[in-house]
Amino acid sequence: MHPMNQMDHRDRPTDVRPGEELAADVIEAYLTEAIPDLKGPLHVQQYPCGASNLTYLLSFADRQLVLRRPPFGTKAATAHDMGREYKVLSALSSHWPYAPRPLIYCEDTSVIGARFYVMEHLQGIILRKEIPEGLFSTPEQIRQLYEKFVNALVELHSLDYASIGLGNLGKPEGYVRRQVLGWNKRFRAARTSDVPDCEAVMTWLEEKIPPETNHAGIIHNDFKLDNIVLDPSDPYRIIGVLDWEMCTIGDPLMDLGCTLGYWVQKDDPEERHIIRTMPTHVDGALTRHQFVDLYGRISGIRMDHFDFYHCFGLFRLAVIIQQIYYRFYHGQTQNPRAKTYAQGVHVLERASRKVMAQSGL
Repeated sequence: MHPMNQMDHRDRPTDVRPGEELAADVIEAYLTEAIPDLKGPLHVQQYPCGASNLTYLLSFADRQLVLRRPPFGTKAATAHDMGREYKVLSALSSHWPYAPRPLIYCEDTSVIGARFYVMEHLQGIILRKEIPEGLFSTPEQIRQLYEKFVNALVELHSLDYASIGLGNLGKPEGYVRRQVLGWNKRFRAARTSDVPDCEAVMTWLEEKIPPETNHAGIIHNDFKLDNIVLDPSDPYRIIGVLDWEMCTIGDPLMDLGCTLGYWVQKDDPEERHIIRTMPTHVDGALTRHQFVDLYGRISGIRMDHFDFYHCFGLFRLAVIIQQIYYRFYHGQTQNPRAKTYAQGVHVLERASRKVMAQSGL
């Protein structure tokens, strides 16, 4: 018997968080008028993961949809541009099999108080910190899935972005330099006295910026296992990739580096495992070296400067964690998990310096 017949591992929404409620009657009226054959009543739930744009499950009488909107209280529209995210998915869903199909974009903020879009619902399995018991039988099956993960990333980067209508999505020239300088600036602005200053890492990144790429492509910017949706009836098959808010055009190896910033492998120091958020350490999982080697063989892109991209991915993750910790440190959030994030910055800074020390760049 297939393990999926024994246990249901599908990712599920929960009750809507207080303060993030949607007016179900208003949305029901809007969508049933806009989408043919859609019938109420509407029941709204929320997906609990993700700290940026908010994601809701809309359950109608015979169909489920997903709604994405900016966080409540957001002022900077450019940081949570629903129209841009909708445009990306509209273009990608016809040319790449893992992009969810968007259905409607609403620019009228009077409907729910913000711009939003609605897309098809992909019901499936999402791997988080540990692989659910019984989901995979052998390390070979896990290896097979992770190789498909790499293939999907190469396929995304290989798309002709101009021909599918995304030529204006980003500016690839100077992308890497802008990213390095931008994340360095963000860290300095968010640094607290109880984390390392990371100046050595930031200086190294600025000094080691590689030549401009000849392989600019569509980059997701958060391509990690917990944004991948697996088929419930065949968990070795990827059916979707979520969270497109940071998608742009740039150096695809920056995308790969950001992915590997999260990639904790089995032989890493214990402190890396403490901050691990995905099951990249299990038997059968690719090591970082195997990941990079496979990506290079499939894509044909040389990996001469990969230490730079890996170090950038680690440091970028440290900045993201530090920005959250900064809000906790200054009493701007009560999230109890954030209390431990300063230690995560220490761990990632040490990992970055290890990459620097072992690099031949």
